Amino acid sequence: MGKADFLSPKAIANRIKSKGLQKLRWYCQMCQKQCRDENGFKCHCMSESHQRQLLLASEDPNKFMDHFSDEFKSEFLELLRRRFGTKRVHNNIVYNEYISFREHVHMNSTQWETLTDFTKWLGREGLCKVDETPKGWYVQYIDRDPETIRRQEEQAKKKKQELDDEEKTARFIEEQVRRGRDGKEIDETPVFTELKRESEEEKVAFNLGASSSVAGPSKSSASLGPSALKAAASSSSSSSSTKRKDTSSDTRGEKKKKSALEEIMEMEEKKKQSVRTDHWLQPNIVVKVVTKRLGERYHKKKAVIMEVRDKYGAVVKMIDSGDKLKLDQNHLETVIPAPGKQVMILNGPHRDTKALLEGIDEKNFSATLTLDSGQQKGKRVNVAYEDFSKLA
Repeated sequence: MGKADFLSPKAIANRIKSKGLQKLRWYCQMCQKQCRDENGFKCHCMSESHQRQLLLASEDPNKFMDHFSDEFKSEFLELLRRRFGTKRVHNNIVYNEYISFREHVHMNSTQWETLTDFTKWLGREGLCKVDETPKGWYVQYIDRDPETIRRQEEQAKKKKQELDDEEKTARFIEEQVRRGRDGKEIDETPVFTELKRESEEEKVAFNLGASSSVAGPSKSSASLGPSALKAAASSSSSSSSTKRKDTSSDTRGEKKKKSALEEIMEMEEKKKQSVRTDHWLQPNIVVKVVTKRLGERYHKKKAVIMEVRDKYGAVVKMIDSGDKLKLDQNHLETVIPAPGKQVMILNGPHRDTKALLEGIDEKNFSATLTLDSGQQKGKRVNVAYEDFSKLA
């Protein structure tokens, strides 16, 4: 009988069957062959190639079982990591997606008899977090990639540093408020009393300080001796000088005393000048892609930063192709232009300042820049290579 035509229903049905999954009972893991029915599986078991594979497996069965178990475990975990990440998911959902691949390793050829046994083993080995519920077993992948752990540690460190800075600022403001309240309590408030005379015949006298001494002695003072007059004059002059000193010291103290807002602004300015930051990305600067994960198409190619996200990430536009990529600052480096070009200072005391590149010092890995903006415009400074980049 001749072979069925390519477009005949039988040929189309055979192709559909060959593409899809078949029954597990008619699959030979040693030969990695799927048979369609019982008769085909029987013929395969009687074939010479299958007998040779059985002889090889009989010599060291544990070796083949360990190989299939390792392959099943690695493919299952890779699918769990790539497809679901660190989310909590039902183990049967992952397994159904895994067996949809036709060439997968079947579980009956591994050391685990059921999916539940395999899930428990993952929990005991510390590869996943597993928990049993009335709906079944759930798994959650534990990401132990060194790069991921390092990134999480950096994010935690940055968050802690930001919290420490905010706490220091809040503590400083509280201290200023407390000092202001204490100063107000110390100041004496004037007390106004009613003028009362003990007798109608008594005269009211006002002591006007220096004016009274200029006007001359009164009649009552004339009866006193000259020594008493001298002592009174010396006491009045000393009291007036102490008053002048007190007033001058008060005015100096008022001049020196600053508000809490001014002190905070000065502290922030000093902090900006002295402390270097661990992020340097700025929009509208030219950078170079240094990561190889994107392939040779983007490696060592220049791009312009269009947008900065979360201080440590940026959306860049490639100069050659015009493609837009989202990259971390660890995957980028600064670009040094030719002398005479305009650059942007990205770190240090002159951060966010435009400058002109005057010269390059290759021995010290730095460059001489002339500030082109700010209060110190025209000043020459030495800046390291990684602290400035070309402006777009």
